[in-house]
Amino acid sequence: RMKRYVFRRTVDGIHIIHLGKAWEKLMVAARVIVAVENPSDIIVASQRPYGSRAVLKFSQYTGALAMAGRWMPGTLTNQITTKYL
Repeated sequence: RMKRYVFRRTVDGIHIIHLGKAWEKLMVAARVIVAVENPSDIIVASQRPYGSRAVLKFSQYTGALAMAGRWMPGTLTNQITTKYL
């Protein structure tokens, strides 16, 4: 799936990302986020430790709901749980 975004692969096995295609997808995502009337309807999630700071910063500036770190299964689907959104 990510093959179309890879510009080339180095001899060491490192994949170089095609910045033009990545930028296009970022702009599409930005247009979708801007189209949402109420920013609190947007959930930004990252379970990885290196993504939590970005999630918190993004939600701080946009007013979106941040889900940084591990979260309970059923948070989005099970209305009985205490952490249901």
